[in-house]
Amino acid sequence: MNISQVDSVFADGSYPIELLFFYKLKLKTERIRRALKKLSSTFWPLFGEYQTGQICFSRYNENECYDEMVLNEQFDTTLNYSALYEKYSRINPPVMQKLFHLAIIQYSNGTILIPKMNHLAGDGYSYFYFLTALASVMRDPPIPFKAFLTRLLYKPHHYRTILRKFLFTERGLKQALPDSQFTISYEELPREEIQQTIRDIKSRHNLTISANDLLSAISVKKLFSQQKDFIHDSMQLTIPMDVRRQIPEYGRRYFGNALLFKTITFPRQTLRESEVNIIAMDIRKSIPAMTKEGYITYLKELEKLITDEQFEKLKPYNPAYGCLVTNLTKMPAAHLDFGTGNPDFIFPLTIEKNSAALLSHHNNYILRLAY
Repeated sequence: MNISQVDSVFADGSYPIELLFFYKLKLKTERIRRALKKLSSTFWPLFGEYQTGQICFSRYNENECYDEMVLNEQFDTTLNYSALYEKYSRINPPVMQKLFHLAIIQYSNGTILIPKMNHLAGDGYSYFYFLTALASVMRDPPIPFKAFLTRLLYKPHHYRTILRKFLFTERGLKQALPDSQFTISYEELPREEIQQTIRDIKSRHNLTISANDLLSAISVKKLFSQQKDFIHDSMQLTIPMDVRRQIPEYGRRYFGNALLFKTITFPRQTLRESEVNIIAMDIRKSIPAMTKEGYITYLKELEKLITDEQFEKLKPYNPAYGCLVTNLTKMPAAHLDFGTGNPDFIFPLTIEKNSAALLSHHNNYILRLAY
């Protein structure tokens, strides 16, 4: 299967998607292993291999995509975020044999799942789409017809070049390794305060902004303030946008990278002096109305960068003068019940320097910053 123009952004293995899920009640891992095998043909790209522009089918081999440890100790829920990252970001192999790997750690006080997906295989939506299917199949009673119906219900489509034919021919790309030298910080923001600010902007400026606009503005301003030696005249904010709803050819069953990376450039003076509300309104005004024709134009722009071998510009952002804000507030935790209920704790292990992850917890939004 030919990868798409957007997939090629991750052909060097950069930005793998990896989260830690902790369940206080132990999971039956034998059933998870059976569910993995059942879904290996339906979601075959996850268990395939990448070869210069194509994802190739490979027979399922559990040893290449699954690992389990049993430890006679407790998962330490008091670890700070930096310690969690330091301890668990190395559990999965840095270079995976397939495009997906699942590590499970059985503790005396619960179970940890750490699914890791090569971003070439799909985006965050695809990641959770597969985990939701895995949890559903795992909970199925041992009735073959029931399992078949579940797989049919979650069957994705893999037509990655349905909008425009494409073949990525770049060879010799080296595995990209993330910068491990950064500081991690978390900040909780009451959801009601964010919604009140949105209502105030609507009332005063007759402009409807989203929570993502406002949280992105808060993030870029905070990340800029941490760049004490920032020497550039401007800073670029990159926001990944999911286009499944706007592009009917993709739709909710599309498994791949249905993304547009929107980059907004802010002068240094704006980030230093402007209020967050003003920056949020600038973000809203910069977000394009997505159409099929507009997205095809975006794909052509990516093709031009590839043809001109401007692979550095193909990356979503450059931490030296930009930042990336990823919205995980709609993470479907309620669908990740592997038989003992929803996860009791979730921690994103995909961390890049000068980036922010937007999370949601009860009545608060959470900003996880890395700088």
